[in-house]
Amino acid sequence: MDICVKLSGNTKKRVPLKPLRIAIINIHGLLKSTGLEIGRDADNGGQTRYVYEFAEYLSRHPDVGQVHLITRLIDDPALDDSYALPVEIINDKLDIRRIPFAGKRYRLKEDLWPYLDEFVTKTIQYLKAHAIIPDWIHSHYGDAGYAAVELSNLLKVPFVHTGHSLGIAKKDKLKAMGMTEEEGERKFKFTTRIAAENATLLHANFIITSTDQERETYEQYPGFDQAVFHTIAPGVDTEKFVPYYELQPGVDQKTEEMQRRYWVSEYIEKFLSYPNKPCILALSRPDLRKNLHTLIDVYGNDKELQSMANLVIFAGIRKDIEKMPESEREVLVHILLLMDKYDLYGKLAIPKKHDVENEVATIYRYCADKRGVFTNLALHENFGLTIIESASSGLPVVSTKNGGPAEIIPQCENGILVDPMDAREIASAIKRIITDDQLWRSFSNSGVINAQKFYSWQHHVDQYMKLVKASLSKGKPVREVGPGLNRMKLAKYLFATDIDGTLISEEHDHPGLEDLKVFLNHRPDHMALAYASGRSVKLVRNVIKDMDLPEPEFLVCSVGSQIYYKQGNDYILDKGWSAYLKKNWNREEVGKRMESLDWLELQEAEGQNPHKISYYLKDKQFKEGQLKAVLGKLLPQLTIILSHDLYLDILPKQASKGKALRYICKKWSIPYSNLITAGDSGNDLDMLTGSGKGIIVGNHASELGRVKAGKNLYRSAKYAAEGILEGLEHYGILPISREVLEEDMAHK
Repeated sequence: MDICVKLSGNTKKRVPLKPLRIAIINIHGLLKSTGLEIGRDADNGGQTRYVYEFAEYLSRHPDVGQVHLITRLIDDPALDDSYALPVEIINDKLDIRRIPFAGKRYRLKEDLWPYLDEFVTKTIQYLKAHAIIPDWIHSHYGDAGYAAVELSNLLKVPFVHTGHSLGIAKKDKLKAMGMTEEEGERKFKFTTRIAAENATLLHANFIITSTDQERETYEQYPGFDQAVFHTIAPGVDTEKFVPYYELQPGVDQKTEEMQRRYWVSEYIEKFLSYPNKPCILALSRPDLRKNLHTLIDVYGNDKELQSMANLVIFAGIRKDIEKMPESEREVLVHILLLMDKYDLYGKLAIPKKHDVENEVATIYRYCADKRGVFTNLALHENFGLTIIESASSGLPVVSTKNGGPAEIIPQCENGILVDPMDAREIASAIKRIITDDQLWRSFSNSGVINAQKFYSWQHHVDQYMKLVKASLSKGKPVREVGPGLNRMKLAKYLFATDIDGTLISEEHDHPGLEDLKVFLNHRPDHMALAYASGRSVKLVRNVIKDMDLPEPEFLVCSVGSQIYYKQGNDYILDKGWSAYLKKNWNREEVGKRMESLDWLELQEAEGQNPHKISYYLKDKQFKEGQLKAVLGKLLPQLTIILSHDLYLDILPKQASKGKALRYICKKWSIPYSNLITAGDSGNDLDMLTGSGKGIIVGNHASELGRVKAGKNLYRSAKYAAEGILEGLEHYGILPISREVLEEDMAHK
């Protein structure tokens, strides 16, 4: 694959790139290589099949080197063991990578929102550890969009997003059906979801929609005008959904097709008195919005239609209706009541199960053989993949005119659009197709030809890769590595230094600072830099600017209670670390108990944050016994840091400079032994004496006076930055000799 990069004027240079490594993120679906459980619940519908088939065909493209389907690892006794496999190989260019987070049991997608920062952290750790950092990311649905924004910012990798469904549209529909604001927020996390969907509009290279109408559903989002949209219709597996008069390709397909045809006939015909009549087919989840009850009303009220055809409804997979989710149970009970109301016994088939992966195509072909018709009367259909599947199988369609079908059917010329609430119009369209053999053949033949022409996965993937290449050509090629841009992808070492008294020291006129700045500005690409300070992020950024310090990859601020990572000219809060610190932390209760200690004075608002409470020591008094008595049973949940005999910080137990740095190392797969730290006071102690190598500068505070030097802890007699340089030389970390440093300074 080549990418054109404009250099100057009209001159362009073709930059050859190796085949792309693409990560497709689909967090909540039950993804596996065989036996997709389509229809198992509301989270496993058309999106799951779309994502899997898209990945499979994408892996065949010559410009694609590897595709990783990234999803959640689920180890649930109620589910197939495949979901607990960390890696599942599909072909030599496609695999499923499962990330463990949010426990082991299966969860619905709405329950995963609180755990997405954990997913981001573990995904980065996984990608770095396995050396599979992608060149391009594609997220599916709002939760994956949230993760993709974070991963894109952290990895400096572009991403594209497909929404599939949108929170605002769903919220409006549910409100219209009577759901309260509070109930919607509790059950569907709409505020979080809608904010995440808007963020994808602002950060994605582009958004993929299936139809032009779907694009319009984004207009309610604030980020709509800043987003780039491309419409690419989903594909259909034309190797599976072959016309009713053909067999699927493959050596053993004749026998397999005969077996499937037999079982499909069994599912359907045991309900029917006259199974040779044409079939009116509906195939969907038991969802009120799919409008199955209207189809039954139309059929039940029309004796002529009943005499012409049987009605066949596949409404998901069920064992016991009483154990199904409430919304699905209500739909199925309503179907059974309508069956009884219109006395449709022997005329209506409602099979309980079918093999979703292998038998759906056979169901279409069975109904086409009967000269039947497929119906999709959804109140609104975002796209309408079933319409393309039926077209590819040679089965004519009567479909809702609301949404994607209004674009598909004129393109495929395979059926009639109707108002899904107009019973007379629906009945007339079905009768017209069933009774007019010439029209039936025309719709059948056109559907087969046009589905393969406009809606094959090959067509989809070719369009997609053109957009990817065009998007990459507008910026730097993703495989071009340079300082800062991709440093964290390469980082094997992390150097972290405290600022006040360590990196800088006004009292001693900043000894060695200019020399150290030269080294840090010329540090190798595999070494990341972090400043670990007791200051707030605002004050850290001020000192970086005022002292012209080298820009780091990370800021560990407020004594380790906050981590920020570099993004462009800004620093972004690491949400994963913040989420981690929430556990067993009750800031309000801690603050209330500390009010009785009169030897403490609460620091200004700027010194506080959600995971840190900071005090001044009055007259340098520290009464440890009183502090422990006041905090009582909360004490094991806290980290207490005393610095310079002046400051007292209380943080969650899991927070400190050292723990924050070890979190960064773990997240980015940097060995703890390759962590080098420098400090001068008590709030640096755990980063100096934990994993890695520590440097204590000569002008250290008294609380470090009793800390003994050792193999991994160097005590320098020199002050501030000069002491850091000496420590780096001691550990063999300083690849630039002092002569080079002096030469560079002289040149400046």
